[in-house]
Amino acid sequence: LMPTGGGKSLCYQLPSLLMEGTGIVISPLIALMKNQVDAMRNFSEEDGIAHFINSSLNKSAIDQVRSDILSGKTKLLYVAPESLTKEENVEFLKTVKISFYAVDEAHCISEWGHDFRPEYRNIRPTIDKIAAARHEKRRPIIALTATATEKVRSDIRKSLGITDAKDFKSSFNRPNLYYEVRQKVSEDDTDSQIIRFLKLQEGKSGIIYCLSRKKVEELSKKLQINGFKAAPYHAGLDTDVRTKTQDDFLREDIDIIVATIAFGM
Repeated sequence: LMPTGGGKSLCYQLPSLLMEGTGIVISPLIALMKNQVDAMRNFSEEDGIAHFINSSLNKSAIDQVRSDILSGKTKLLYVAPESLTKEENVEFLKTVKISFYAVDEAHCISEWGHDFRPEYRNIRPTIDKIAAARHEKRRPIIALTATATEKVRSDIRKSLGITDAKDFKSSFNRPNLYYEVRQKVSEDDTDSQIIRFLKLQEGKSGIIYCLSRKKVEELSKKLQINGFKAAPYHAGLDTDVRTKTQDDFLREDIDIIVATIAFGM
């Protein structure tokens, strides 16, 4: 249990490099997968060191991922929970030497959590099926989240079958972060208030989160009209569009992403 940006990823990235086999990271956020895979590749001369499999990949791309895994190049494979439980992927993973499983955003597994996802409940049966097919003990599991009450943590342990797992909790005090709450001037003037704020942040970059796709589209267009280098990001956009927006943001070709929580934190 560590805050966003607190170093949870390192808890499985470093072991993956030291252990034999491929670590499987289960994550619900496509944008986060791509970001972490790109980061891992920047630390290595081998692009195949990290891969992801999700709905954004075509068959030839998936074939390349599988080839790199079987050749031993790939130390980390990121999969969405829906991808993990696909029969074709289960059959493939039965042939792979897996070092461990990391369940990211683990609060999604709990019905007591704020972001419950039913597909997370299929993770344990799938992991057990892969172990049984290989006639070996289930590989180690680590669960990571930035938000979980004691009740949710207990549910995570039970659901993943790791009731004897140790808990590690870090402080949520982040001295490098600054929080401020501002009152809306009026409900009708929120966009103008945002624009006035952004004009005072010249040369800076940031993410604006909205509650709906419609609001994301509306606000991003309004910002573009007002001269800001902004782009929308939500699950309703084509994969190529989302990927380009993320890359443009990282290259500083755009300054602002207007997003739903599909973009992650």
